[in-house]
Amino acid sequence: MRAALVLALQAQIEGEVPVGAVAVRGDVVVGQGYNRKESSRDPTAHAEIIALRQAAELLGNWRLTDVTLYCTLEPCPMCAGAMIQARLSRLVYGARDVRFGADGSVVDILGGDLFNHQVNITSGVLESESADLLQKFFRDLRQRL
Repeated sequence: MRAALVLALQAQIEGEVPVGAVAVRGDVVVGQGYNRKESSRDPTAHAEIIALRQAAELLGNWRLTDVTLYCTLEPCPMCAGAMIQARLSRLVYGARDVRFGADGSVVDILGGDLFNHQVNITSGVLESESADLLQKFFRDLRQRL
């Protein structure tokens, strides 16, 4: 999770919303990413999507059944759907997202048995560090406007 926070800081340095994600299989990092929506002008360039794409490319398979994704923020509906589609084994995340969260904060895409695959979830890991980074980013952004 600390590696995901480092990536989130890189996003912040580049003027992106500070969210980072690291995909791990065993003890090996197989994908990583940070938000790049602004720089890439791509609405799908979320940290989680970038990390999942890299993992699938490196592993040569879209099924990520033995991969854990560490992310600094609760996934949005798009990212949660991608995790289900990828058959992601486990998600570990930091801060809740009260505006877009898809692990129960706004909608519960990842919970229950709505889909043929369920992702095992651990939330609240390094939550205060993740939340503080986001709060500072948006506070600074509002002051600049």
